[in-house]
Amino acid sequence: MLTLKSVQAGYGRLPVLKGISLHVRSGEVVTLIGGNGAGKTTTLRTISGLLPPRKGAVEFAGQDLTRLPPERIVTLGLALVPEGRRVFRTLSVTANLELGAYHRRDKSEVRRDLEEIRQRFPILKERAHQAAGTLSGGEQQILAIGRALMARPRLLMLDEPSMGLAPRMVTQVYHILAELKAQGTTILLVEQNARAALKVADRGYVLETGRIILDGAAADLRDDPEVQRAYLGKGYQEVWE
Repeated sequence: MLTLKSVQAGYGRLPVLKGISLHVRSGEVVTLIGGNGAGKTTTLRTISGLLPPRKGAVEFAGQDLTRLPPERIVTLGLALVPEGRRVFRTLSVTANLELGAYHRRDKSEVRRDLEEIRQRFPILKERAHQAAGTLSGGEQQILAIGRALMARPRLLMLDEPSMGLAPRMVTQVYHILAELKAQGTTILLVEQNARAALKVADRGYVLETGRIILDGAAADLRDDPEVQRAYLGKGYQEVWE
């Protein structure tokens, strides 16, 4: 479904991605893990069209995305849950969800999807008229996921969904991702929390200073001594059940 071929990207004179290649198949959950500054967010920005690649190609369902604007990429079926949630703080929860479907013209289906999202995430129904900025960090993360799902994405991309959340909310967010996986949603998950990401993912890539240094099945990466040392820590334990 998604393929990156030798992609290079950066900001000004600063190179960040130094020729990365990866792929995501339909129905897979693939995670990209790495430390701060590894290039994880830059990868998602490049896929989304927010940062044009300097070299290489990004293809989605056989179509070249390399020079397409972000709004066109969204209509093809890619939705991003950005780092830090980025909800519209002064707007209501419902208004935030409706903005996720801004490019859709099937109004009756949008209404149906809105009700489905509210049923799936009861907190969003309870807080429907509340300003998004008054929600907790975990509730805002659920809202950001719901907003992305309103776009009916073929590929859902998430950037650091556990960042800044209490352990209880990390567990809740990852249960949501596990449910989406069970329903066949294709997901590209960028995470610094390798423990959680490798539990929900089918496959993973390890990114270090703009290069893929390791990839494989998630279970194999969890058992890899170097991954355990660098990203899982001594005495690594699962963070959610």
